[in-house]
Amino acid sequence: MQDRSRVGLESLGQVRQVFGMNISRLVVVMGCVAALGQAVAQDLRQKRPSRDWSGFKVTKDIAYAGTDHERQRLDMALPLNRRNDKPLPVIAYIHGGAWRAGSKDGGLNRLHGYLKTGQYAGVTIGYRLSQHAKWPAQIHDCKAAIRWIRANAKKYNLDANRIAVHGTSAGGHLVAMLGTSAGVEAMDGLIGPHTDQSTRVQCVIDYYGPTNFLRMKDFESRIDHDAADSPESQLIGGAIQENKKRTLTADPISYVDKGDAPFLIMHGTKDMLVPYNQSVMLHNALKKAGVRSALLTVDGGGHSGGSGLLPERFRTFIEFHLLGNKGIIADETIPVAKVRIR
Repeated sequence: MQDRSRVGLESLGQVRQVFGMNISRLVVVMGCVAALGQAVAQDLRQKRPSRDWSGFKVTKDIAYAGTDHERQRLDMALPLNRRNDKPLPVIAYIHGGAWRAGSKDGGLNRLHGYLKTGQYAGVTIGYRLSQHAKWPAQIHDCKAAIRWIRANAKKYNLDANRIAVHGTSAGGHLVAMLGTSAGVEAMDGLIGPHTDQSTRVQCVIDYYGPTNFLRMKDFESRIDHDAADSPESQLIGGAIQENKKRTLTADPISYVDKGDAPFLIMHGTKDMLVPYNQSVMLHNALKKAGVRSALLTVDGGGHSGGSGLLPERFRTFIEFHLLGNKGIIADETIPVAKVRIR
């Protein structure tokens, strides 16, 4: 976007004439663009630094849905030096980018530190963005990918009963949906050739994902989430407050019940894109339903980071739920200065 400081407009009237909209509307649009830019920039950072994949068999662009759509693909990394010959648990990553940007391409890099132990297989899942298809296409794609993993577990020596999902921002929203809506027909969808397989996952690592769209306006944010061109509204296909029934189907909090997968949730208190309270609301709903959930609050933290944040907690959580190791993850508040990014 052109730098506004170099635009020689002499009056607000000229701005209206150039953009064909009133100033308040322009501010909303520019806020959404800035927010998307930050989300995309964060998603792109997942591709750096590169990792050494010489100890893995990496297969890219596997079609999980039986279509030619370039977004309905996943990448998979299998360690060559495994601890044993038992089927490997799977950690699947789902990218962020406001549901309209980002890609699966750097997702395996985020999981490298865990995969190099030889104890897990890694998967990164692509999905159709909001400009390709409206909700619930995105969760249908993610669930089709989970079904593909299960259907091909024997072929790749994977443990179909031990699948963890991790996502950041919009990806955090989608993994939260995977954790709460298993068995909900409207959310499971019928995409792909493996509709006989379960979409249930065994644990969820949700980093700063939206969980209750209609309540995002209640808390401080840099963008107007209710605007017709907000990321949430573009996902739904219309302004969320004018399409409440459809919007509720996209809220992970709508599906919470006692049978949900255990959650590890991380969120910064100074997140100006996805308000911190979104994670608080989901965490409280899960606890009320009797679901095991731990909320890691990064005091002063913004909208950033991923599996490289708080890696010790991440590792303890997945080892407990996927490997059966001992370990306790409890609610915790960590000053942002003490959060290690790797």
